[in-house]
Amino acid sequence: MTKTEGRLLFALAAVLIQLMLAGTGVAEVVDRIVAEVNNDIVTLSELQNMAKTVEAQAGVKPKGADAKKMQREMLEALIDRKLAKAEAKRRGIVVSDKEIDAAVAQFKQRNNVPDDETFAKGLAQAGLSVKEFRAQIAEQMTQERLLVMVVGAKVSVSDAEVRRLYDQQFKKSGTQVHIVTLRMPFPPGATEAQKEELKQKAETILNAVKRGESLAGAAAQFSLKPSDVGFVSQSDLDPRLAEYLDKLKPKEVAPILTQEGIQLMQVVARRSGEARSFEAAAPEIRRILQQQGMEKYFSEWIKTLREKAHIKIML
Repeated sequence: MTKTEGRLLFALAAVLIQLMLAGTGVAEVVDRIVAEVNNDIVTLSELQNMAKTVEAQAGVKPKGADAKKMQREMLEALIDRKLAKAEAKRRGIVVSDKEIDAAVAQFKQRNNVPDDETFAKGLAQAGLSVKEFRAQIAEQMTQERLLVMVVGAKVSVSDAEVRRLYDQQFKKSGTQVHIVTLRMPFPPGATEAQKEELKQKAETILNAVKRGESLAGAAAQFSLKPSDVGFVSQSDLDPRLAEYLDKLKPKEVAPILTQEGIQLMQVVARRSGEARSFEAAAPEIRRILQQQGMEKYFSEWIKTLREKAHIKIML
């Protein structure tokens, strides 16, 4: 498995583990066809499963016009997926059972899943079987290999592009932020009631901090203790997390929904640090730009498949 495949696999795994922890029940629905894609179909259940995954990742459930818009966007994504899957089959791209076994084993290890029984139970809570989970992993790996095959060496990144992104983002990333975190994990196999109880505890702690109490003092009433991470370079954080923390004022605490539960994060202070040199940051920047270029090229290529395909939407 390539490094890129690994990143995409664990991006999928992150979404799926959130879905597992969400404990979403599966409503009984009468399945029907919502789109025809050449000789294949998209079913309502496929669309609903994708919606559950996206909602679990985002932590919100859109309503009204937003829900309809998201449903249509997901349907278009599923159509693209069907086209890509058919093209991968035509090109002879195959993911072996051995590779899937290795990917599942990595997933379990990364998410501290102790045994097969716990793994199957967690998936079942999300309305997924082990077989369906393995199929999603296989599909993700297949699409990544198709991307590499289609794009190949067509995407190149110039030194000027690397320098431009460095000057825009990385050169200014010498800021260091002092972070204190409070982890509030969901209990294994948590029910909705247990999750709601944990959310209420988090809300109580947040309100206490807003009234002027320390995070440690507010957490102590629930026998919880924050961890002082110390100063961390913002460039070492996930860009989305760095942007989120950048909006917080010193001493302010904000909740983050994680795969394991709720995490309260407090920005204690900020200071200027030494930004990474261009030479040190260049390899990472080049990888970022190359991945972006590949995804853009692949998206344009999918459009050419759409132009040749028979697509009928019945939603």
